[in-house]
Amino acid sequence: MAVKRISIEDFLDLAKTHLVLDVRSPSEYAHAHIPNAQSLPLFSDEERKVVGTAYKQLSRENAIKFGLDYFGPNMRKMVERVELLSKVSEKEPHTTKKILVHCWRGGMRSGAVSWLLDLYGFQIFTLEGGYKAYRNYILQQFEKPYNFKIIGGFTGSGKTPLLYGLQKNKLSIIDLEGIANHKGSALGGIGQEPQPSQEMFENLLGMELSKHDLQTPIFLEDESQRIGNMQIPMAMWHTMRKSIVYFLDIPFEGRLEYLTKEYGNLPKPDLVNAIMRIQKRLGGLETKNAINFLLENNFKESFRILLKYYDKWYEKGLYNRDNVESLIRKIEGQVVDNEINTDILMNNITKNDY
Repeated sequence: MAVKRISIEDFLDLAKTHLVLDVRSPSEYAHAHIPNAQSLPLFSDEERKVVGTAYKQLSRENAIKFGLDYFGPNMRKMVERVELLSKVSEKEPHTTKKILVHCWRGGMRSGAVSWLLDLYGFQIFTLEGGYKAYRNYILQQFEKPYNFKIIGGFTGSGKTPLLYGLQKNKLSIIDLEGIANHKGSALGGIGQEPQPSQEMFENLLGMELSKHDLQTPIFLEDESQRIGNMQIPMAMWHTMRKSIVYFLDIPFEGRLEYLTKEYGNLPKPDLVNAIMRIQKRLGGLETKNAINFLLENNFKESFRILLKYYDKWYEKGLYNRDNVESLIRKIEGQVVDNEINTDILMNNITKNDY
């Protein structure tokens, strides 16, 4: 068998059902990688540094010799590792033994591992252009004119559950906050898994976008460009800001009750720290009052201060759009109830908006 070099489109198509091996160093993989790819580093971080230095300061031949010193003793372990991974990752009823391999640029590292696995008997496909080609593919996804539909509403309207209510009704959604591991507000990171790197966030988001064609409506929650530490890519953000917004308007007290239930059991020190992070914008007096209410276990009054603050900022962002009058579809709601509000929203989504 011969190792086959394939395009990013063919690579990702095969990746849906076959094992993907990322042979870059552990730190490269940890920073960002193709979702669902398994790490099989040819070199450790220190070994990669040694080989790279030899390549720059001595010669390509010397770098290869250093690389062989590291690669040779690990060949058996690598083969056995791939055998194990291929058994647990096989998604088809028969064992095809097709393996996808990539490094940074599709050069020596993927070439060495591919040679070994091909020699052992696997059918190997390498990514032409490596991870760099994948990143170019991902960045291209954000430039496309997707048919976004935005679910809007003041903080505490239950917008994220609404997305999943729409999904149950067979509509396409992307949960930006789920991908970012953050609920968006100052309190939104409490109790969440650590956020990915910006690059990994883009990889995950780009892969979600790539599942949809340009005609299919995709429902997203209305967000600021920043979700915690993550930035929605600028090109995608501009497309979102030009998209129709279904704004669910729910009374303040109902949203306050919802937020109190949602965040009232979170650790007080985490809540205090979150409030302190927005002290400059919230103002000294309101910050002090919000924290004092927390310390007195009066979560509702503390959150009342925060909700007024977020309502002001959200309203400013909502209407800071070009052609805003033609984009916002205001929908009256009474309570934060996902089933009720999903029905209301479904009744107000019109095919003319598609």
